[in-house]
Amino acid sequence: MELNEKDIKKLIIIALIVILAFSVFFVLKPIALTVLGGLILAYIFLPIYRKINKKIKNSWVSSLFVTLLGIIIIIIPLWLFIPKITHQIFQMFLVFQDLNISEFVSSIFPTTSNQFTSQTSLAFDSFISKLTSGVLTYLTNLFLSFPVILLHVFLVGFVFFFALRDGDKIKEFLTEISPFNTSQNRLLLNQFKNLTDSIVYGQIIIGILQGIAAGVFLLIFDIPNALLLTLFAIILGVIPVIGPGFVYIPVAIYLFINGQSLQAGLYLIFNILIVSFVIEHGLRTYIVSKKAEVHPLVLFVGMIGGLFVLGILGVIIGPLILTYLITLLKAYREKTLGSIFKQ
Repeated sequence: MELNEKDIKKLIIIALIVILAFSVFFVLKPIALTVLGGLILAYIFLPIYRKINKKIKNSWVSSLFVTLLGIIIIIIPLWLFIPKITHQIFQMFLVFQDLNISEFVSSIFPTTSNQFTSQTSLAFDSFISKLTSGVLTYLTNLFLSFPVILLHVFLVGFVFFFALRDGDKIKEFLTEISPFNTSQNRLLLNQFKNLTDSIVYGQIIIGILQGIAAGVFLLIFDIPNALLLTLFAIILGVIPVIGPGFVYIPVAIYLFINGQSLQAGLYLIFNILIVSFVIEHGLRTYIVSKKAEVHPLVLFVGMIGGLFVLGILGVIIGPLILTYLITLLKAYREKTLGSIFKQ
């Protein structure tokens, strides 16, 4: 088929768009996750921004205030606690290095052979040695990369500020370039918003709150290495199905073994009531019930896959990508996908 001048111009324009898109991708690739991090933070703090902006009625001042609030909530605790957590990590490594694994294995399996016991001890010592070396290398690289990290933090704050201030304009622009028709566009945006809220607020934020609550009880009951255990509780709180119970139950057992039966009982009761009942079954259920509920398996697989591919931000991005794909596949299965595009 012979191409006319109009078709040739269209092909040239498409080729230029593709070339520019690839060029932009390679330019933004080093900072893509940083920009995405700023957008996610803006999405999380958006309800606070809207409430403040209703009273102040100045988007610039409201955005600046919320950005500073976000820095205070995120950066300052990290700045204060990271040195202490690092110190506790090394203390734990020293404890593991002094641990007599051979004696421990022999006490659990008294009939086992000496060869098995010695091999287990060697394997454990090798694991601790490699883990210590890996952590030291990571911390050294982190320290050497501090100027780059500072630049990324500045960029996150920059994106955070402008995403809050110009959020409505960004939404309007995305709606205009969307290939979907107006009614379906509104329906899909609402559905994706519910899914995003369910993951971000219902899983991530609630998981962090659970971990922090568990950490407060660790400090109240004066548990050793409380900050490090709080970090573990936050990580496990974010992961679906697992939760901070994998921290506070062993701690309760530790207290009981050490003869602190009353403290163990009170510690366990407080965690079950506040962390598992009020926050998990109360607050999380309240948030998710108003949104689209996401299956725990989708969350778990998306988080783990996202973590391997995208790092820490993948914990949020992974489940979102997987959930959006499943939503579009459902529309395809129900034969409604073709009707959502603009004519």
